[in-house]
Amino acid sequence: MKERYLPLAATVTVFVALFVTGGIFYKHFFSTLVLGHILADNAFIIIAAIGTTFVILSGGIDLSIGSMIGFVGVTMAHLDSLGWHPLASAVVLLAFGVLFGACQGFIIDFCGIQAFIVTLAGLFMLRGACFMVSLDSVPIRHPFVGVFADVSIPLPDGGFLASSAIVMLVVLVIAIVIAHFTRFGTNVYAIGGDRTSAILMGVPIRRTTVMIYALGGFYSALGGVIYALYTSSGYPLAGTGNELNAIAAVVLGGTLLTGGVGMVAGTLFGGMILGLIATLIIFNGSLNGAWIMIASGVLLFLFIVVQRSLVGSFNIRRSA
Repeated sequence: MKERYLPLAATVTVFVALFVTGGIFYKHFFSTLVLGHILADNAFIIIAAIGTTFVILSGGIDLSIGSMIGFVGVTMAHLDSLGWHPLASAVVLLAFGVLFGACQGFIIDFCGIQAFIVTLAGLFMLRGACFMVSLDSVPIRHPFVGVFADVSIPLPDGGFLASSAIVMLVVLVIAIVIAHFTRFGTNVYAIGGDRTSAILMGVPIRRTTVMIYALGGFYSALGGVIYALYTSSGYPLAGTGNELNAIAAVVLGGTLLTGGVGMVAGTLFGGMILGLIATLIIFNGSLNGAWIMIASGVLLFLFIVVQRSLVGSFNIRRSA
């Protein structure tokens, strides 16, 4: 097995182990119904995390994800009260996500400012914009929300893929194609692997950086759209902390925070691992929600340690 597939293999192994463990200890856990609910409940996080994967692969970071989700949701709900169709407002807000992300990418490269600082500023601006739109939760009453919720694909054993999960899987396939079968994807890996070498090879750093954060903004905005349709509402505090969940999903998916190593498909399993941990604790019934964060934190820490060990072993092999 090639070295680049090892983190993905580890992620899939952990997911399968957790899922089988749940099936052993809890009745009806090992079913497509539970799997379908995990996909549906975590679809918006996984969608946002897919965009974050490109950012982290390039050696960057994006802290504006959660605020983008909240802003898109509350704005969709507000536009719904003004008579807008959800699809029309979704298109406008997706365009906004692309533009906002592109602006962040341009500032990061042109001004030479750390992505952490730029996207942290983006987090504050978008969260403040949420409260400028509305201070309260706003329902989305358009009939399209019901139509969207009714769309599903049946699975064996009584399970089903909800509309949110379907959208997530479609955009995941598109992201895999972009990352692994396009020049842009190659440039992303090149920048994350060694920025100096990428410059010497003629990689258009600024254009690629702008496109990376524009893509991240698009996926974050799409996550906000799916969240708004899934919950039939918009709330100014929605998405708070989701940027950390998205980053955790990327890391659990096998992508190195240092950039250059990882696969988009791993992010799907990383997000599902987080959802699976929450589901296991819910099935247990005797543990409160705090254990979800504790278990996720312990697993994330272990993954970082393993990744560090793998990187060290790879460096030793190359220098030998």
